[in-house]
Amino acid sequence: MATETAGAVVESSSAATVPSPAPEAGSKHKLERKWTFWFDNQSKPKQGAAWGTSLREVYTFDTVEEFWCLYDQVFKPSKLPGNADFHLFKAGIEPKWEDPECAKGGKWTVTSNRKANLDNMWLETMMALIGEQFDDAEDICGVVASVRQRQDKLSLWTKTAANEAAQMGIGRKWKEIIDVTDKIIYNFHDDSRTRSSKSRYSV
Repeated sequence: MATETAGAVVESSSAATVPSPAPEAGSKHKLERKWTFWFDNQSKPKQGAAWGTSLREVYTFDTVEEFWCLYDQVFKPSKLPGNADFHLFKAGIEPKWEDPECAKGGKWTVTSNRKANLDNMWLETMMALIGEQFDDAEDICGVVASVRQRQDKLSLWTKTAANEAAQMGIGRKWKEIIDVTDKIIYNFHDDSRTRSSKSRYSV
């Protein structure tokens, strides 16, 4: 069952207690594509472990009902321990710079000082993704919610960083979806690899 599988992975990594009811039987509403939840708990890193070794693929779904069951029971950032991430990416794309779909991409990032605000932006973004609300939906890889002690982050990953028109369109639409008025910035993954903090685009 969806939440039993997802809950087991998250619980084993974060020691959170996760209830696991089954999705209701009956007709399902299919999504345009499959999506995968990932979980990364970096709160207790193993000494000498390479980046990405704590990343776990949790569950792939393709119906509205599965999404709500998973979100309601497991995937709320406010439930996470510090220094952990939730990812929702298109099925077949790993949330890593090295993935071929992400290698030439980048990300829009917004920060939050309130867990409730992060939960809301995370949910609104996920609904926009699975509901195909972006004009440049094919250029989007997924979204990452990062819980940190000082400041939480939400990042929207895209495929073709050099396509400024597509990225600006995605950035403007995302700001509208998550109801943010402050400026948000876009960074190329290539810059992040070299630890460069310069932003390429902003809206």
